[in-house]
Amino acid sequence: MTDFQELADKAIRDIELTRAECRAVLEAPDSRVLELLDAAFTVRERYFGRTVRLQMLLNAKSGACQEDCHYCSQSAVSTADIERYGLLPTDQMLQGARRAAEAKAQRYCIVISGRSPLDREIAEISEAVKAIKREVPVQVCCSLGLLNEEQARTLKAAGVDRINHNLNTSEAYHQAICTTHTFRDRLTTIRHARAAGLEICSGGIIGMGERDEDVIDLALALREVKPDSIPVNMLHPVPGTPLEGCNHLTPQRCLKVLCLFRFLHPHTEIRIAGGREFNLRTLQPLALYAADSLFVGGYLTTPGQPAADAWKMISDLGFEIQAEYSPVMRDA
Repeated sequence: MTDFQELADKAIRDIELTRAECRAVLEAPDSRVLELLDAAFTVRERYFGRTVRLQMLLNAKSGACQEDCHYCSQSAVSTADIERYGLLPTDQMLQGARRAAEAKAQRYCIVISGRSPLDREIAEISEAVKAIKREVPVQVCCSLGLLNEEQARTLKAAGVDRINHNLNTSEAYHQAICTTHTFRDRLTTIRHARAAGLEICSGGIIGMGERDEDVIDLALALREVKPDSIPVNMLHPVPGTPLEGCNHLTPQRCLKVLCLFRFLHPHTEIRIAGGREFNLRTLQPLALYAADSLFVGGYLTTPGQPAADAWKMISDLGFEIQAEYSPVMRDA
């Protein structure tokens, strides 16, 4: 029987788990989930104490995407009934940042649909970020699709702190969920962002029909990327998408995956991201024994937990929100 505390000790010593040990975490019987969480919490508490970071996002451009990502309600192959609109004006992006700060979010993420942003969109987002940095004490993350080097540098110069670009799944399984760009395309965007001096947020989605080996491959690939934060999304199947019938996750499965990511990424921020409310349900608080960050206020096209409810959940756990941020003022 696997001793999960031994895995925690390896993680704290920054020793990578073997594939057999990774499988043992994912294959653990549900009856041992609390034992597994206790071991993961040993690692989480070592590096993050009992603090939780909140993040809020804004869907700044919705629908009309050319890509065929099977999980996404905004993709070209989706018939989901969603709002569709072009890039929001600066004042609405600024209002979103104010809402994020009021929600005690440490970070505000501006997200747009599409394969890659137009240079015009980069310019407009850059102006919005400059306005946010002048007025709102919050870090800014952008999730804009595939980026080239010049776009990444422009965003950095405007004051963007971090770029989100998820690997989504293993390289081997990527073709099964998206054919319009490659796993390597995603790594290239991450490389461009890092070269520009931007922090990296990169994670994945579980529950898309992948095998345990794909989850392990994703977690190990992220060890190579070395992101500053890892969002772990849990598929929320949306009617009208190719994965609308893929509803196989259990709360226990989600908790096991979070524990695996904590063991493999002991000192990296791990965020419980999209689909947590849908898949973890009443077990959401337990996820914070492995993870140290979460989204509040909803996702791109699906609802989420109101900030006040998240505050209460965190307080009931005996944890505390870490919202402090000292903005670095940049020339306009």
